[in-house]
Amino acid sequence: MSTITYRIKQGLRALFAFTTDVDTTLASQYLNAQEYALFQTMAHAEQLHSLNVLRTVLAQGAETPLELAAAALLHDVGKARYHLAVWQKTVSVLAESFTPALFARLSAGNDLTWWRAPFMVREQHPAWGADMLKAINSDPLVVFLVGHHAHHLDNCGDVPENYIRLLARLKKADGEN
Repeated sequence: MSTITYRIKQGLRALFAFTTDVDTTLASQYLNAQEYALFQTMAHAEQLHSLNVLRTVLAQGAETPLELAAAALLHDVGKARYHLAVWQKTVSVLAESFTPALFARLSAGNDLTWWRAPFMVREQHPAWGADMLKAINSDPLVVFLVGHHAHHLDNCGDVPENYIRLLARLKKADGEN
């Protein structure tokens, strides 16, 4: 599937997310009470996306540690810091794809104004999510996976090999959804 087709389908899923119920029972099986409370702060479309990522991780065939399942559900929790409309998400995706230098400039810093928010959320939500999870004392592996899910695998620093393997699974599942 081409990138454009994938992004169109992704946008349509987000646009019509309100027509699908969130499987809160599935989510609550893998999250502690504080993590589940964070999950509940996510936009409806992000919750559905995260549940799809979890289902993909579970279907990968390998054993799925609880930390990977939790990270699948919470990888985009940093986006709850600033909820965006579908059009705002679309603008940031297009800018990152077609004008990466402009995207980098607009997504940097801490000036979370309404017009910069789409770029900043797209770029900074992994770090924000990791900070949110640290604040509730989530497992360090969950914090790592959430904080690095948008990074290249070779840009994670000196971490155990199993962290990289689990991150690769999360990134693959996220990319498929």
